[in-house]
Amino acid sequence: MGVKGAWFGGGNSKRSDKARSKMMKVWILRASTTILLWTCVVQLTAIGETWGPRVLKGWPSCFTPSIPPFPVNSHGDSTEVGSASAVAEKLVFPPKRIYKNNGYLMVSCNGGLNQMRGAICDMVAIARYLNVTLIVPELDKTSFWADPSEFQDIFDVDHFINSLRDEVRILKGLPPRLKRRVELGMYHSMPPVSWSDISYYHNQILPLFHKYKVVHLNRTDARLANNGLPVEIQKLRCRVNYAALRFTSQIEELGRRVIKILRANGPFLVLHLRYEMDMLAFSGCTQGCSTEEAQELTRMRYAYPWWKEKVIDSDAKRRDGLCPLTPEETALVLRALDIDQTMQIYIAAGEIYGGSHRMVALTAAYPNVVRKEVLLEADDLRYFQNHSSQMAALDYMVSLESDIFVPTYDGNMAKVVEGHRRYLGYRKTILLERRLIVNLVDQYTNGSLSWDEFSSSIKAAHASRMGSPSRRLVIPDRPKEEDYFYSNPYECLPQSIDQLTSI
Repeated sequence: MGVKGAWFGGGNSKRSDKARSKMMKVWILRASTTILLWTCVVQLTAIGETWGPRVLKGWPSCFTPSIPPFPVNSHGDSTEVGSASAVAEKLVFPPKRIYKNNGYLMVSCNGGLNQMRGAICDMVAIARYLNVTLIVPELDKTSFWADPSEFQDIFDVDHFINSLRDEVRILKGLPPRLKRRVELGMYHSMPPVSWSDISYYHNQILPLFHKYKVVHLNRTDARLANNGLPVEIQKLRCRVNYAALRFTSQIEELGRRVIKILRANGPFLVLHLRYEMDMLAFSGCTQGCSTEEAQELTRMRYAYPWWKEKVIDSDAKRRDGLCPLTPEETALVLRALDIDQTMQIYIAAGEIYGGSHRMVALTAAYPNVVRKEVLLEADDLRYFQNHSSQMAALDYMVSLESDIFVPTYDGNMAKVVEGHRRYLGYRKTILLERRLIVNLVDQYTNGSLSWDEFSSSIKAAHASRMGSPSRRLVIPDRPKEEDYFYSNPYECLPQSIDQLTSI
């Protein structure tokens, strides 16, 4: 009995151990399942860009809404993104988007700072749509200005990469294996077709990534259409332009200093006076120039093979409104618009062709004409000399913050600043109607119009040209003649389409 009892007692103990072991396995399984489920939730949150909209909102959504990284101050309040005076104390970046990478996009931008700026925005949108990895764009070093600046010399490259990481993967350079392939010529380089819609990139460019893995787009100016694109792409272009492309701390610090100096002396107007030697040579506009100066500009135009138009009728071009206004014409227009003659006029431009004698009429009418070279010490600009894009970045910042912005020619800076000022709340931007202006100026100077008639005509012509809400002008099959997307990105602006009016 003793042995039997002992045997049965041992059996109860073994069954108890088995039960505990079984329960332990169940709890381990439950814990493992819980961990696995939470891992899936976290992963789905991270890749919500790819799957979330399809699961929750129906098929398909190309992009989720933009989540720009907002600067947060010590009180937890967000500050304005895109303002030259906004200083971020802390940045909260979005989670990375995870997607199947179709290849690597290398980009060589061409043109001046603002032409390249628009191109960078376009290339980010294209990379996002094609699900490829973008390599930080290479800036133009071979154009007229010969600026050796790299991307990171002008823009905050880490902010650019991190602020867009929920949309597209951006690297500072190719992975070593692919870098060696490129060095061996095992990649495809080409200029994309200008003003293309997104289907061109899907049908023509994406297969090249599948074939070569690395594609190099060697021209980027105006390679994406102004109109007819999905609104998600248009909004991403804006997000890059107004949130991701932030200047370096050195440029921003100096720009804020210029703005502070100007603000201390009252309101100021920024005049984007495109009366520089390169612009006059390129456009063939010689109004007010001597015979020797006109010949010098012509020689310069022939010296640059990529300036394709050589024989130009300056007078005809001016009558058509295709020339930048001269300093003399500009002075008349500002006076006609009743711009206060005590207001500071900040010149956002390079060296004015003809020097101080061409500025006599403007400085006589507006004595408070200033430039960054006057407001700052020589040492402040020492590192910016011979770096035209960095100098242009300073002018860009000041232009955004001015009380009034007046471009005398519709070049890239004029257009991009116009759009950025719309984005910041429709800040006053006077869009000069040059064709009408030169006709009125000629009538006034030959005595056909009195001053009062001239002034009233100028005011009437520009009453609706102050940067207020409007639609872009769309001209099918003639994209060069229609409004540039970045001058009026109304898809991103604070009003409904029904509120828009045409200029």
